[in-house]
Amino acid sequence: MKVNFQKSNSGFTLVELMIVVLIVGIISVIAVPSYMDMIRSSNRADAKAVLNDVAHRLQRCFTTYSAYNSGDCAVAGSITGGNSVDSEKSYYTVTGVLAAASFDLTALPVAGKTQSKDSECLSLTLDEAGTRGATGSNTAECW
Repeated sequence: MKVNFQKSNSGFTLVELMIVVLIVGIISVIAVPSYMDMIRSSNRADAKAVLNDVAHRLQRCFTTYSAYNSGDCAVAGSITGGNSVDSEKSYYTVTGVLAAASFDLTALPVAGKTQSKDSECLSLTLDEAGTRGATGSNTAECW
């Protein structure tokens, strides 16, 4: 009686497993930074929203008190003298420089949050005329 022992080829070899690990690693190196850039880009909407909100409230103060820096205007006191307003998701803080007939608002990322690593748009600015500005390496894409 002759017994035929055949080797069955089931499972993965170490080489196949290493190829899969290499492919996953390459995809991760490309995908994760792109994903983080997209997250930072979408979080800029938080800064835009708070800048527009504060600007709108300052315009109402100007309409009511004929000055952006009126002491009777609550929002004026909340963004001057070292004070700031936090954005809704707390990614940014807004400070301002106010004069009677003008204002300049600046949104800066909060240290320690994901936006603090946004080198493309370090800060966003907005003034009373609606002029939008930004600082960073890619300011054209910030607004």
